Amino acid sequence: MPQNLINANPTVYNTKTLTRKETDVEYDDSIEDPIDSQEIFDLIRSISDPEHPLTLEQLNVTQFEHIQVNNEESRILIEFTPTIPHCSMATLIGLCIRVRLLRSLPDRFKVDIRVRKGTHQSEGAVNKQLNDKERVAAALENNHLLEVVNQCLATASLRGKEVSSN
Repeated sequence: MPQNLINANPTVYNTKTLTRKETDVEYDDSIEDPIDSQEIFDLIRSISDPEHPLTLEQLNVTQFEHIQVNNEESRILIEFTPTIPHCSMATLIGLCIRVRLLRSLPDRFKVDIRVRKGTHQSEGAVNKQLNDKERVAAALENNHLLEVVNQCLATASLRGKEVSSN
């Protein structure tokens, strides 16, 4: 964790308990189960913040309401909210979300990741970086950056269960 924190005292929010109603159809492998906003939220909600031992959900960076899925067009839009308007970690957070989804979703999906409008002073630049394939690929070739991303993703599999702050 960095010594000079950008947001030394972030607001911590209560996490929501969102449960999916499971039916027999969901266990039938012969039926294609469409991906929905709940599934995407479950994949990203427990990603760790790069600065604090908290999840993106606990910091209200990711919210279920800001995820759109269009299975017919194979498109996903995720908007996230940095904790402060000048957060220098915004690009890293977006990169973590992108990598989590790259590793979890079928290749057919086009994923757009954006900073929510009006929540960051450099939202245009951040959005451009996060949705440029070449920039993302170059970032992931940096071993140190990839190590940081993997540390943030270490808790992602918890899918909403509490993260211990050890």
